[in-house]
Amino acid sequence: MRGEDEIYMRRVLHLARRGLGWVSPNPMVGALIVKDGKVIAEGYHRRFGGAHAEVEAMRKAQGPFEGATLYVNLEPCCHWGKTPPCVEAILESGIKEVVVGNIDPNPQVAGKGVQFLREHGVRVRTGVLEAEGRELNRAYFKYHEEGLPLVTLKYAQSLDGRIATSTGDSRWISSEGARRFAHRLRATHDAVLVGIGTVLADDPQLTVRMVRGRNPLRVVLDSHLRIPLEAKVLQGEPPTLIATASGAPRDKILALRQRGTEVVEVGRERVELPRLLRELASRGVLSLLVEGGQAVITSFLREGLADEMVVIVAPSLIGRGVEAIGDLGVRTIGEARALKGVTLRRIGHDWVFEAKLRG
Repeated sequence: MRGEDEIYMRRVLHLARRGLGWVSPNPMVGALIVKDGKVIAEGYHRRFGGAHAEVEAMRKAQGPFEGATLYVNLEPCCHWGKTPPCVEAILESGIKEVVVGNIDPNPQVAGKGVQFLREHGVRVRTGVLEAEGRELNRAYFKYHEEGLPLVTLKYAQSLDGRIATSTGDSRWISSEGARRFAHRLRATHDAVLVGIGTVLADDPQLTVRMVRGRNPLRVVLDSHLRIPLEAKVLQGEPPTLIATASGAPRDKILALRQRGTEVVEVGRERVELPRLLRELASRGVLSLLVEGGQAVITSFLREGLADEMVVIVAPSLIGRGVEAIGDLGVRTIGEARALKGVTLRRIGHDWVFEAKLRG
């Protein structure tokens, strides 16, 4: 039975992944209904506010469900949110067996959904492909377990580790295909962050343009509010959040707010990144993509705030220029930061390294 459960759960996880970039702050969830050894329906959570995966699958099958088993990668919800509780829909369907990948870390659920089903005569098995399910929804798990967003550092560099030339020119180190990949990353994160140095040097829009997807919240680190009022990141949609220090000019704060830009003070003399991350989490940001320059990248690494890294490496040499990462305080090889789960893939002429900095 365990082997059969895993086969079906792998399909569930594949379905769930289709919601990437569309369902946050909800988790990615897929569902299968199996009867007499055959899949009679499948579904996944498509968009935030839309039907949950279990309900979508049941709508497609339209019963009867006697003798059927429901497979779902995350514990069915038992509370009212944008939609009614899934556990009640399961009971009404007549399904008497449910196989679950992960218990939901959300305190509103956290085992209560499984308990409700069992108390009402439904057989429930849990823990099927648990590690794979947690990896899929790692941002959701971190948010509910630690109260912080999952932080991914992303940058493009030359083969010799430069993100810009000695004159500051950085467009374009990577290929068009790699830039399209970077836009896809933006579309799958709740927020994208840069420092004021990047805004002054490149005047980026920080929107999703090269692929289809949702625009993330734009965040700019600007302790002294040097941002020009005409900066592209302050124009149009999506909204922009300026993170500054309490010593920033009050007249500039007022001018930004009058333009509809939100300004938050998260530090006295400079922006305190841990405070900023908690502020973003309070706004429902589960995942943050950091596209900053050297100073921002180095700060997140030095303070141990980054969970993952995505590094695009172009087959070019720059020589003297701007290094991607500054001083991390490493004095011996034994102190070097170890990366985990490193993967490598090719996009056009570029190579993309992805790695984890935390467990």
